[in-house]
Amino acid sequence: MTLRLFDSLTRELRDFVPVVPGKAGIYICGLTTQAPPHLGHVRFAVAFDVLRRWLTRGHGYDVDLIRNVTDIDDKILAKSLESGEAWYAVSYRNELETSAALAALGVLPPTYEPRATGHVPEMVELMAALVERGHAYAAADGSGDVYFDVRSWADYGALTHQRVDDMVDAEDADPRGKRDPRDFALWKGRKADEPPTASWPTPFGPGRPGWHLECSAMARKYLGDTFDIHGGGVDLRFPHHENELAQSRAAGLGFANYWLHNAWVTLHGEKMSKSLGNSLRVSEVVKEHRPLAVRYYLTAAHYRSTIEFHAGSLEEADTAVERIEGFLRRALPGILTAVPTGDETLPEDFREAMDDDLGVSGALAVIHEAVRTGNTALDDGDHEDAAAVARVVIAMTDVLGVNPLDPAWSAGDSSAADALASLDALVKERLTARAHARAARDYDTADAIRDELAAAGIALEDTAAGARWSLARGRSE
Repeated sequence: MTLRLFDSLTRELRDFVPVVPGKAGIYICGLTTQAPPHLGHVRFAVAFDVLRRWLTRGHGYDVDLIRNVTDIDDKILAKSLESGEAWYAVSYRNELETSAALAALGVLPPTYEPRATGHVPEMVELMAALVERGHAYAAADGSGDVYFDVRSWADYGALTHQRVDDMVDAEDADPRGKRDPRDFALWKGRKADEPPTASWPTPFGPGRPGWHLECSAMARKYLGDTFDIHGGGVDLRFPHHENELAQSRAAGLGFANYWLHNAWVTLHGEKMSKSLGNSLRVSEVVKEHRPLAVRYYLTAAHYRSTIEFHAGSLEEADTAVERIEGFLRRALPGILTAVPTGDETLPEDFREAMDDDLGVSGALAVIHEAVRTGNTALDDGDHEDAAAVARVVIAMTDVLGVNPLDPAWSAGDSSAADALASLDALVKERLTARAHARAARDYDTADAIRDELAAAGIALEDTAAGARWSLARGRSE
């Protein structure tokens, strides 16, 4: 089955056909680093991590994923002024926290993560091309601002299917130098109250880049004039992605062939915002809940569906994760970590779900059905079949980034893996003692060891190959 993705530009499902056969280029808009990330902020990264994994592991594409860092903008400068901290210190601190949050949630590192401040020459080049083509102009008031002329581009509004006359005025620069209130800033001339470090020289005067120009320039540099997929949160469709599309096409670039957008995480029906304070910051949430459960929660809904957060959301996710993990521990006793070997054949219904615009809910249904099948096999004493099912479950959960046995979940803190290794050694010592007692027909001692382990939450199963153990919670489905 061909992978089909919903393209926001055409508003239809389209077969994915890459620019270069066997390769896929993806650009996603990263976070503006004016504050630490909360759950709503990081959903985009999890959603596009699933896309990347499926392109790689489901279809064998060589994927270049570029995720930028907007490390200079109005909000960062405002935070700097408010706190008295240098703007670049504010930005870098929050960039590090964002990177830590994404790593904690199992998001694979991007191929490259460019910062806006490191790509001013590329932005100036693109801006100059737009001025030369008659699609941009320097403000007549001498402010140093440079604007994109939206009425010079007939297709402006194509991504969000709006008419220019129906749009609200742009709010990203001083309107006094604009020809039309809807024109947006490519470059912002330096203001007297802004620090010299937040300014770069250009032929149009010193200043800093507009938000939209940044992404067009960085996507072009690393993925080429035309690339496959541009993604981000649905709130970026307008004005950010609309403006990216217009300025890139107006400059003669093909730009993105597919536009994908993930929906929000909401609280009480409203988009999560920074006004929530610290309670739903990723760094705080993972102190109370397993990062794997948080990842499962953000993954389980279709990327274009809104997730409504409620008090029991993460507990429900944790229960689902424990169900999968319990089966894997039971089917693969003594194996602490496991990743796909590459030899596993993914079930056809799993592939069909994922090829249908990343249908994760259908894919998870296949996973949980496999877990039920595997547990039934174990109950019937068919350990070989159960182990084979477990290997397929590992492969499927790996595609979604929720494989409980992935060593990445203990990469930052090996205490859980170390504890399990210690437990395995202790249990095996007791099993050896039990085996010796049974061989000597000392059944009272053998039964006492079994009862001792049961009281500690260890379930035993005697097989022809010897006793197997698992955590007792793994015996139910």
